[in-house]
Amino acid sequence: MYTLAQETQADWWEVEALYDLCFAPGREALSSYRLRDDVPPIPELSLVARDAEGVLAGAIRYWPVIIVGQDEYPALLLGPVAVHPTRQGEGLGGLLIHNSIDRAAGLGWDRVMLVGDAPYYKRFGFSKLEGVTMPPPTNPERVLAFDQESGAWSGVAGSVRRFESAGQRVITPKG
Repeated sequence: MYTLAQETQADWWEVEALYDLCFAPGREALSSYRLRDDVPPIPELSLVARDAEGVLAGAIRYWPVIIVGQDEYPALLLGPVAVHPTRQGEGLGGLLIHNSIDRAAGLGWDRVMLVGDAPYYKRFGFSKLEGVTMPPPTNPERVLAFDQESGAWSGVAGSVRRFESAGQRVITPKG
């Protein structure tokens, strides 16, 4: 049994240690991290999962991004999501993904994307995202989308850009 809660500032170092444990060294060199530089995650969607003893078992974060083409389209960039190695295979990753996607829908976000392994994320409703380009050197086969079954990705094309939060408009789910 796990308890899901919004990540707090007090959780930050513990969550970062979990990400370091679960991902290869140099994870912050990935292009998706350049989209996160100096942009805070969406607090309501950044969750931690703790067991009955309060031990951190998993975490997930989301970041606002803008897809720039003929128009600008706000979207969520899911990730990272991590489950402690001793807790993998228990369905905790799925719980974090499903719960946070439901929360995103409740907040009005209808575009969610990530960079990841298609066979793994397919079971959560993600599929290859056509027409949307992540910064290099991202493999386009790993750019996946979930659209809350709203058709929100229909016609969306362009380059994923970092959301410039300082001194600019506040990002909202509907643009």
